[in-house]
Amino acid sequence: MALGRAFSVAVTGVTGQLVEIEADIGQGLPSVHLVGLPDTTLQESRDRVRAAVTNSGEKWPDGRVILALSPATLPKVGSVYDVALAAAVLDAGGAVPSTRLAGAVLLGELALDGRVRRSRGVLPAVLAARAAGRSTVVVPEAALTEAGLVGGITVLGAATLREMIDWLRGDGELRTPDGRLPSGERTGIGDLCEVVGQDEARWALEVAAAGGHHVLLTGPPGIGKTMLAQRLPGLLPPLTEREALEVTAIHSVAGTLPGEHPLITIPPFVAPHHSTSVTAMVGGGSGTARPGAVSRAHRGVLFLDECAEIGAKVLEALRTPLEEGEIRIARRDGVTRYPARFQLVLAANPCPCAPARDVDCICAPLARRRYLGKLSGPLLDRIDIWVQMHGQASGTFASSDAESSAVVRARVEQARTVAATRWREFGWTTNAEVPGHVLRQRFRLPNDSLVPVENALRQGRMSARGADRAIRVAWTICDLRGGEIPNTQDILQALNFRQRGAA
Repeated sequence: MALGRAFSVAVTGVTGQLVEIEADIGQGLPSVHLVGLPDTTLQESRDRVRAAVTNSGEKWPDGRVILALSPATLPKVGSVYDVALAAAVLDAGGAVPSTRLAGAVLLGELALDGRVRRSRGVLPAVLAARAAGRSTVVVPEAALTEAGLVGGITVLGAATLREMIDWLRGDGELRTPDGRLPSGERTGIGDLCEVVGQDEARWALEVAAAGGHHVLLTGPPGIGKTMLAQRLPGLLPPLTEREALEVTAIHSVAGTLPGEHPLITIPPFVAPHHSTSVTAMVGGGSGTARPGAVSRAHRGVLFLDECAEIGAKVLEALRTPLEEGEIRIARRDGVTRYPARFQLVLAANPCPCAPARDVDCICAPLARRRYLGKLSGPLLDRIDIWVQMHGQASGTFASSDAESSAVVRARVEQARTVAATRWREFGWTTNAEVPGHVLRQRFRLPNDSLVPVENALRQGRMSARGADRAIRVAWTICDLRGGEIPNTQDILQALNFRQRGAA
């Protein structure tokens, strides 16, 4: 009886766990048995691995091969274990020494001719390998740039199984990352100066960008709601190194990373169609859940155009991630967690007919109420800034003095720096993340400044959660004007943002 051993990584959500793969070659009829809760894709790896080994010029064992993946209670999903399975069998048969194999983690799917194909989740797998104390990780050559984003571990890329076998024997070397820095250019993002007029909405967008607040834009079609939303990422500061790795790991699992510059340094912008399903929005799928739109928009913007046309269940599914910044999806193989701290931007027409002038509306009063009534009270209560946009007056197109995104972004970055300094000891970076009890107790505003909020609560025009959100917006307005603590005027502006949406 001969034993071989190799290591790979199981990725669940955006976290990984080291998996030990053992190969036992015993007496009996030639066969391959795979144990350790493999899914259908992994079960099929028996044929892929055997064909790849023989087509790489190596001999497959003649006896009974048992492949065990540990921990046995952890579900194993996907084809990322193929290369490690092949290495364990070759180690058990004495075809390769275990010197380099003992400290390495092997990732990748095998083609029948021995090519190593890229698989999803390489970045979180490499992070897990580093956390487990492994010294080397071998990845598909196509994923070498992605894996090279992780420091503190030796990353090597193999194009074929033959190359990896030669490396294990010491007869060849594998490729290493070229060390190119990712591009930080804001390509494909329009400039704010391209939006005609709408000064009030532009100011609301600046406040939203500075504080990380959620926005609802309503108004007739063609007045710039979508244009404004598409330019919000251009007002946000670049992602920090930690945030960039978080976002890149999510897109790695989703399989949406670009090839040449995989590190995402600019806040993402995700805009699903209004016919999207609950699963597409929050994530899901059979077996292990995949990330949905809310997770792919992590640290960026989730834009829902024509939100009144989106299904009620889809909209209500947003309530939990809006509050907690995380989505938890329960499936057959357990609960998967994905980060989902995004800025939500909703856009809607005021009614089904949506005329350019409100006086030309032909909808019945009941139809108008029902249209925006699809947005439930609990969902609207989680929106910080409501903006009612109107048609442009004559002479607007002659004006060309609108500020660019770069100018506004400079103010946003300065305000965010002030907020991050204030909340540093708590670990928060924006005003939108601060819990209400902290605002009401440790950072309580003077009583005279809170009078408008108290009046709104007393008159039933606002919930306690809405009051907390108004105070957060007031802090952001204060940061933008360079103040130390919000005053009554800041509170009134914050309340005005909410009351316009209620009108």
